[in-house]
Amino acid sequence: MSRKKVYLDRTGGEAAAVFLHDAEVIPAGTTIYSMPVKERNTEYDRWAEAYDIHFIFEDRKPEAPFYAVPWMDIFAVDSRGGYIGTLGQLTDMAGEAPVCYVDRDRHCWRIAENGPEFVQHAACWRSFLQEEQEVRLYASREQAEQELDFINLF
Repeated sequence: MSRKKVYLDRTGGEAAAVFLHDAEVIPAGTTIYSMPVKERNTEYDRWAEAYDIHFIFEDRKPEAPFYAVPWMDIFAVDSRGGYIGTLGQLTDMAGEAPVCYVDRDRHCWRIAENGPEFVQHAACWRSFLQEEQEVRLYASREQAEQELDFINLF
């Protein structure tokens, strides 16, 4: 018997995790991982120029353009209007979270199984795109709530 799925909104930052004995809790939402401007350097510029991966810094932080289920933490954009982010965890290029790409038509693709694999294949990341079946994209949390059962903590 499969457990009931309930969703926890991660966009507000209130709760990192909730455990329920009778349900699977799935983090939901879209957050933007931005770095301080003082960390910008020539290596980030090189990635933008060579790989079309433009890391997000605080002075050019976009709004989250969709609501992802499960949760996506966007850390970069490309020149085609797409977004690159980690799935289900905070951005960490040494971490184990899958790295995904959402194109301008709001299709989701998996780039790499984890941060190290993404870094290793950065020069040709588009050749590794595989359709991501697990991610659903909504226009807003309100739209997601029409289909999914959310936990309200407060």
